[in-house]
Amino acid sequence: MNPLSLPLPVSAFFDNSITSASLPQLSGSLFAQQQLSPGQVALIVVIFVVLLVLLVIFSVFLSYFRWWIQSFLTGAKVSFWDLVGMTFRHVKPGVIVPSKIMAVQAGLNDPELTTRALEAHFLAGGNVPLVIRALIAANKAKTIKLTFREATAIDLAGRNVLEAVQTSVYPRVIDCPPRGSARRSLDAVAKNGIQLKVSARVTVRSNLQQLIGGATEETIIARVGEGIVSAIGSAEDHWVVLENPDRISKAVLARRLDSQTAFEIVSIDIADIDVGENVGARLKADQAEADTRVARARAEMRRAHAVALEQEKVASIQESRAKVIESEAEVPRAIAESFRSGKLGILDYFKMRNIEADTEMRRSVATSSQPATKTAETAQ
Repeated sequence: MNPLSLPLPVSAFFDNSITSASLPQLSGSLFAQQQLSPGQVALIVVIFVVLLVLLVIFSVFLSYFRWWIQSFLTGAKVSFWDLVGMTFRHVKPGVIVPSKIMAVQAGLNDPELTTRALEAHFLAGGNVPLVIRALIAANKAKTIKLTFREATAIDLAGRNVLEAVQTSVYPRVIDCPPRGSARRSLDAVAKNGIQLKVSARVTVRSNLQQLIGGATEETIIARVGEGIVSAIGSAEDHWVVLENPDRISKAVLARRLDSQTAFEIVSIDIADIDVGENVGARLKADQAEADTRVARARAEMRRAHAVALEQEKVASIQESRAKVIESEAEVPRAIAESFRSGKLGILDYFKMRNIEADTEMRRSVATSSQPATKTAETAQ
C-alpha cells in the first residue's frame, strides 16, 4: 500500500520531512480525524500485533541467546527450544547450562548425564552444580567409580556428595571421644583393677556404595569406643597395655567395626593413654565396708534376740515368784486349820518358827560371805 493513499495523519508518519515541532500538530490532527475505514483499522491492528510479536521474539532471543551461544560453542548440545522449554517447566537455565558445560568440558561420558536428567534432578530438589563437581572430582581421582545415578541418589538422600568424594580421596580423621564432648577420654579397667584413660584417632574413608543407608560417624565413634574398652578389659595387667598400645588398635580393627557404615576405617591410632585410679582396690574397700555393715546388722539382730530372750526369762522368774508367794500365802491358812483340827500343837508351831529363823540366819550368812570370796578370787 502506498503511504500517500493513507489519511493525512497516518501518511505523515512516512514523510521524512516531519520535524519534532510538527509532531503535536500531527497527533492532534490524528485524533481529530472523525472516522477511519475498517481496512485502515485492521491495518493498524495488524501492524501493532506484528510489532508486538517481533518485540516478544526479540526479548526472548535476547534472554536465551547468551546461554545458547555458550552451549553451542562448548558442544553442550542444549538447543534453543530446550532453553525455552525450561522456562515453562520452571527450571533455571542459569543452573542447567553451566552444569552441562562443566560436565562436557571435564570429559564426563556417562550416558545418563543428559540435559533432561539434569532438569529432573533440579525439579526433584537436588543440587545440580554440586553433583557435577562431585562427578568431576571422582573422575579426576581415577580410583573412584561414581555414576550420575549414584551421585544424584546420594544428593537427594541429604548427604553432601562432594564432601563424600573428597573424604574418599583424602581420608578424614575422627577423634574418639569427639572434641567438645563431656568426656575427654575413654575410661576402661584392666583385670588387675587399674583404670586406663585412652584417647584415639580414627582415620576413615568414605564408602560411596554404602553412603545411602549407612551409619554415620557417630556410630563409628561408638563402636571404636566400645572396642577399646573391651580390649583393655580383656588385658590381664595394665602394664601390658602400656607397653604395647597397638594391641588395642589391632584388636579393634579385627572386629570389622565399619560394617554397614558409610565409612571404611583405615587405621586406629592411640593418641594418649594415662593411668587412672585403682578401681579394683576401691571396689574391694567398698565391699569390705558393706560386709562390715552386714556383720554389724546380724550381730545387732542376735543381741536383740538375746535381750528379748532374757526378758522372757525374767518374766518367767517373776511369774514363778508370784506363784511361790501365792503358795506361801496358803501356809498360815493351813496352820490355822491344823490348830483348829488339833493336828498341830503350840510346841510344834514354835519348833517350826525356830527352824525358819535358823534357815534365815544361815541364808544371810551365806549371802554376806559371797562378796568376800569374789574379792579374794579377783586378788589372786
